[in-house]
Amino acid sequence: VKLCVPPSGFIRKLPLHSIELKDITIIIIMSKEARPSWDSPMQFVLACVSYAVGLGNVWRFPYLCQMHGGGGFLIPYLLMLILEGIPLFCMELAIGQKMRLGSIGAWTAISPYLGGLGIASVVTSMYLCLYYNVINAWSFWYLFHSFQSVLPWAECPVNANRTGYLEECEVASPTQYFFYRETLNISSSIDENGGLHMGQALCLLLAWIIVYLFIVRGVKSTGVVVYFTATFPYVVLIIYLIRGVTLHGAWNGVKYMFTPKLEQLANPQTWINAATQIFFSLGLGFGSLIAFSSYNHHNNDFEKQAVIISLINSGTSVFASIVTFSIYGFKATFNYESCLERMRLLCLNAFDLSEESISAGNVTEWIHYLNITHPESFAAIASKIEHCSLEAELDTAVEGTGLAFIVYSEAIKNMPLSQLWSVLYFIMLLLLGMGSMLGNVTAIITPLADIKLLAPLRSGLVCLVCLLCLLLGFGFTSRSGNYWFTIFNEYAATLSLLFIVFLEVISVCYVYGLRRFERDIEDMLGHRPNWYWKVMWAVVSPLLLFSLFIFYIINYIQGGTPTYQAWDKDLVRSAIKRKHIY
Repeated sequence: VKLCVPPSGFIRKLPLHSIELKDITIIIIMSKEARPSWDSPMQFVLACVSYAVGLGNVWRFPYLCQMHGGGGFLIPYLLMLILEGIPLFCMELAIGQKMRLGSIGAWTAISPYLGGLGIASVVTSMYLCLYYNVINAWSFWYLFHSFQSVLPWAECPVNANRTGYLEECEVASPTQYFFYRETLNISSSIDENGGLHMGQALCLLLAWIIVYLFIVRGVKSTGVVVYFTATFPYVVLIIYLIRGVTLHGAWNGVKYMFTPKLEQLANPQTWINAATQIFFSLGLGFGSLIAFSSYNHHNNDFEKQAVIISLINSGTSVFASIVTFSIYGFKATFNYESCLERMRLLCLNAFDLSEESISAGNVTEWIHYLNITHPESFAAIASKIEHCSLEAELDTAVEGTGLAFIVYSEAIKNMPLSQLWSVLYFIMLLLLGMGSMLGNVTAIITPLADIKLLAPLRSGLVCLVCLLCLLLGFGFTSRSGNYWFTIFNEYAATLSLLFIVFLEVISVCYVYGLRRFERDIEDMLGHRPNWYWKVMWAVVSPLLLFSLFIFYIINYIQGGTPTYQAWDKDLVRSAIKRKHIY
């Protein structure tokens, strides 16, 4: 109120007793509206879409579909969206819009004892920022290497004597070799540091410079950027969908995705993974949604926006899965037919047969026939016989960086105009990653900038946070950095987020009070929330979150000593082996 003092002489012209409550109310509203705001509700929606729709939609959801029954996984996924995702998303938007503060200030306003909940959100977002931008650095690395006549992951490099290809690359594959040895230059264990990878360090520096420029002016700069980061990935996905479904074998992958294996619905892990995917995909608990909605106008219709953004996020996951499975189908069909061709040539070279006698369609029958009729000759090549199966190729489940940087790269290198598709794909990954980073850094900056002493120093605060994250993030560009990346990704923000959001919903319903929260919503929207929202907030969502939290604790205890995967150049393909964390 002190910042909104009436014009000079206003107090002198009116006696103190004549300043009525309505005058004070106007002054309070003016102070609320003094906070920077989005130029339009569309900007807010795009910011939330850009934040929520991230890399997990592209590389995590398709993997879960593949693991848990294809189209059958959509049943628990959509059910968890209704029971958990939309209600909690709406709750965080309501808190931010009502309090018009970042996470620390908002929870402190609800109760002075809940300020630690906001601090926990900021710390978790800080953890995420440390390693998440490394993925953008990898995307930059691949993008810069896409402008070559031959993609560097399309073929193996020659050995030192220039008499052939590197054995390590030949035993694995060019795409695996490029990711683990060229991109990461990975060590054989977490104990072997080996210094920074300068190329990756420079890419990380570039990624943080772009993040800084995107958010340095607050909602004024972020509001412009989100028009691009939220929409262009969809343009690329549509282009990839058109190209994907026209690839040879693409429909094998799409058919595989939409063929439900309903027996997976009896597996508790399917329902747990559906709930966690909804939870993490929407970005709950980080404080980003509270920060974004704190820049809304008081009467913004956040309830409708919460439903729209949640449906867009889930729809994008399904859409991206169709694109991914069309690529899967092409890759699986290519590998399957290559396997059949290898077996055909093996039989033709080992036995006196005419070229036309064996084809890809009958090679399996010929192998069976030759094994019976020429057992001694067949024994000489038995160790080289491979079992070619399209179903087995489609069943090979890959997630995370393995899907984004190895499987996709392997499919891209076999496409005509592979450089074009590579550039489009890695630009899409960059925009998805940058959109999420905007929300993650905003979740840190907004609560700090709400502190009166730090408010005038916002630009310096953004610079300081980005610089600190950059310096700490350099550790992930060392030779052992990928191991630390995996540990942070698996352990830094899983249990903590579940615990934070569980406390959030309990605090709103049973500390602040559900009836009071209803009145706040009525004040903003003009009506109280209906029975669906109240039942989800008070009963269903807390029970689901508590169950997930208990499951993760039990799973962690039963898992024994934590392990990580390590690349062994001597064993290569099979030795991404397990090592213990002590």
